[in-house]
Amino acid sequence: MTKEIVNGLVNKEAFAVWFLCGAALVFWMQAGFAMVETGFTRAKNSGNIIMKNLMDFCIGTVVFIIIGFSFLLGEDYMGIIGRPGFDIFTKYSSFSFSNFVFNLVFCATTATIVSGAMAERTKFSSYCIYSALISAIVYPIEAHWIWGGGWLSARDFHDFAGSCAIHMVGGISALIGAKMLGARIGKYTKDENGKIIKVNAFPGHNLPLGALGVFILWFGWYGFNGAAATSVEQLGSIFLTTTVSPAIATVVCMLFTWLKYGKPDVSMSLNASLAGLVAITAGCDVTDCLGAIIIGSVAGLLVVFGVWLLDYILHIDDPVGAVAVHMLNGIWGTIAVGLFATKSAPENTKIVGLFYGGGVKCLNTQLLGIISVGAWTALTITGVYWLIKITVGLRVSEAEEIEGLDAREHGLASAYSGFSLMDISNTLTMDINENTDIGYTEGIGNKVVVGEENINMNKKGMYKVVIISKLSRYDKVKRAMNDLGVTGMTVTQVMGCGVQKGAGERYRGVETDATLLPKVKIEIIVSKIPVKKVIQVAKKALYTGNIGDGKIFVYNVDKVVKIRTGEEDVQALADVE
Repeated sequence: MTKEIVNGLVNKEAFAVWFLCGAALVFWMQAGFAMVETGFTRAKNSGNIIMKNLMDFCIGTVVFIIIGFSFLLGEDYMGIIGRPGFDIFTKYSSFSFSNFVFNLVFCATTATIVSGAMAERTKFSSYCIYSALISAIVYPIEAHWIWGGGWLSARDFHDFAGSCAIHMVGGISALIGAKMLGARIGKYTKDENGKIIKVNAFPGHNLPLGALGVFILWFGWYGFNGAAATSVEQLGSIFLTTTVSPAIATVVCMLFTWLKYGKPDVSMSLNASLAGLVAITAGCDVTDCLGAIIIGSVAGLLVVFGVWLLDYILHIDDPVGAVAVHMLNGIWGTIAVGLFATKSAPENTKIVGLFYGGGVKCLNTQLLGIISVGAWTALTITGVYWLIKITVGLRVSEAEEIEGLDAREHGLASAYSGFSLMDISNTLTMDINENTDIGYTEGIGNKVVVGEENINMNKKGMYKVVIISKLSRYDKVKRAMNDLGVTGMTVTQVMGCGVQKGAGERYRGVETDATLLPKVKIEIIVSKIPVKKVIQVAKKALYTGNIGDGKIFVYNVDKVVKIRTGEEDVQALADVE
């Protein structure tokens, strides 16, 4: 079929329908973001993450109706902002329905990017507030400069689908938010002077779910980049570049991590697919296949560099790699327009990059847009986070973070009912110190002499101390035992309850029977260290004064002694015979 016949069959009405179909594809990307973020984080926060991604779109819709849409596409005022208005209510019959829906789904994407970098330790109420402000003010105003007839569009700044306006803005917001929040508990190991000496990995609990999210996002990206196409040729070219760039980025990342780490990295390769998509978004309509290959190749390396930079140099905890994917590659993709734009791309009549004979004019304009939009975003979002931090607070408490936001923020026992939701990975390490000699052997086999200072517990043989603890107290117990000199532990995830009952939680408004609560069982073999000292240190680490602090059991050859951790049980030590 010839181009003439195709263009004759595809009329303006067909492209109007495709425009709305593209908007639907962009909306479907919300599911992709939710799956990626959930899969790349820990199970105990899954419900919280799903809720945040849901509310990004729903809260965004509310504020976009009220003010965001008019700031973005209202009558231009001095090239800076659209005039506020309520045409959606007063002039509905002539309102631009399609433009509203299309720009709404893009706006929601910007807010969603922030969620991943600030996952697992942000208050839900605070998240709702800054998500609303991103959709109401931060995104619409800078997007007006680019797409709403503002000052950057007048200078021929080119960002076809949002490498700068959406991804860079979301990435900068994510970077600043993650920095102000601080790292998740256990992410970094510090020495006695507070200097970070080790970065700990927090593996995502469900990489298949994360991979599903990447495929959903890639599928939705054809609408993200292609919905605004004006001809069949341009749409086809956009689909080509939107396919080539992420594919090349993924291959380059796979090969690089294979060489660097000895194995091809799964999660990093998934990030690379998204990085390639972000990088091609600004210039998907003005680049050719060669340009898409180069852009994707750089993106595949840049995402690995970005993750390393945040972990090892900046020490900013980004659980899903949002900053590396969206901010760094949003910047790169915007710059790439000034390098690789070519008139051979369909419908491109004026944007020509440096490497295609266009000189530095386009590149300078792209750099101006990056600097101005970046400055606007950094200034406004820092103010938003600062106001939230000094009023309602940004971060949950230590206990809430350790136990998981599903339970503490939403009253959800588990997003995976019937499965264990406790996460104690990366908290099992023990440090070597001057106290780590835990005993000595005597004679043959496993005989161990117990110190005489053990108060009537001076028989030969090993003693076993079993501690049943709240998950939130585990890290304190572990560190206290380490400081005492205990370096051998067996840790088991268990469910149980005593006086403390897990009643009162609700699912879909119905009270759940959750009498078994998540606990940690710590088993320690004690030899040279006095049993009394182990018990005292454990009690101090466990005690909060609340029901359910924990229990301690001491086993020897002849008896089992149970010691509770409440203050009223201190005398129990004296009763041990």
